[in-house]
Amino acid sequence: MAKRLLHIIVNGRAREDAVGDHTSLVDYLRGVVGLTGTKQGCDGGECGACTVLVDGEPRLACITLAATMAGRSVETIESLAVDGRMSRLQRAFHEKLGTQCGFCTPGMIMSAEALLRRNPSPSEADIRAALAGNLCRCTGYVKIIESVQCACAEEA
Repeated sequence: MAKRLLHIIVNGRAREDAVGDHTSLVDYLRGVVGLTGTKQGCDGGECGACTVLVDGEPRLACITLAATMAGRSVETIESLAVDGRMSRLQRAFHEKLGTQCGFCTPGMIMSAEALLRRNPSPSEADIRAALAGNLCRCTGYVKIIESVQCACAEEA
C-alpha cells in the first residue's frame, strides 16, 4: 500500500504522519493518533457515529480518506473538554440523560457543536435537522434534543 506524509491539525495540534492512501480518517484518528472517542459504526456513512469537525463542519470520518485532510483542521470529541472539564454539550448530555449506551454520543455531540457554533439559539426543528445524519438505536431522540436545548439555555 502506498503511503504519503500527512500534515494535519488534530484538536489544535499540528501533526505529521505517514498514512496509507486508503486509510480512512476514523482509522487514522483511532489507530495512529490514539483518539478513540470517535466511534466506528457502520463504515458506510449511514449512522453518524464517526462524525468529527473538519474546518468546523461535520464530516463522516468513516468515508473520508485521511490523506485528503492535508492542511485541514480536524476536531474530535476529545477536543471539547478543556482542562478536564466537560463542555456545555457534554455536560448537558450527561445531566439530561442524552447518552443511553453512549456509542452514538460523540457523533451527536460533534454535530450539535457545529450547529451551536453557527446558531447559538436553534429551534427544535434546527436541532433535529442538524442531527438528522446521526442515528441512535436506544432512544426516540427526546433526551438527545433536550440535551442540546439545555446546552443552549446554559450559554444564554
